[in-house]
Amino acid sequence: MFIGEYLHSLDTKSRLTIPAKFRPELGVLPIVTKGLDNCLFLFPTEEWNSIVEKLKSLPLGKPEVRAFSRFFLSAAAEAEIDKQGRIVLPTSLKEHAGIDKEVAVVGVSNRIEIWEPGKWQEYMQSYSSSITEIAEKLVDLGI
Repeated sequence: MFIGEYLHSLDTKSRLTIPAKFRPELGVLPIVTKGLDNCLFLFPTEEWNSIVEKLKSLPLGKPEVRAFSRFFLSAAAEAEIDKQGRIVLPTSLKEHAGIDKEVAVVGVSNRIEIWEPGKWQEYMQSYSSSITEIAEKLVDLGI
């Protein structure tokens, strides 16, 4: 399980060092893609395959299914981890997330999210005052 928040910098070749505690669970060939809320999602291969299977089981006739599948799958790239624990972030994904040099690497259970730090702080602040109400709504979902 991925948990925690780390600040890192990209090097001149757009390589991001993955926090050491995340590497064993990611495996050697994780998948990076566009995430929701203008971040990037980084999945271990097994988790990625599970999500793809779920998407394939959805009805292709629904426009929302096609739109989400296109958004999520077309941007996906293999993110091989090198011997120094780094992955390369493709330019199109960096542009999607507004990432230039600094990044926030955030563990979120089954995935890692990669954020531009200012957007991450803005996102967290936007929900900080309503987190109690959000938690109460999650009770209705059995959490």
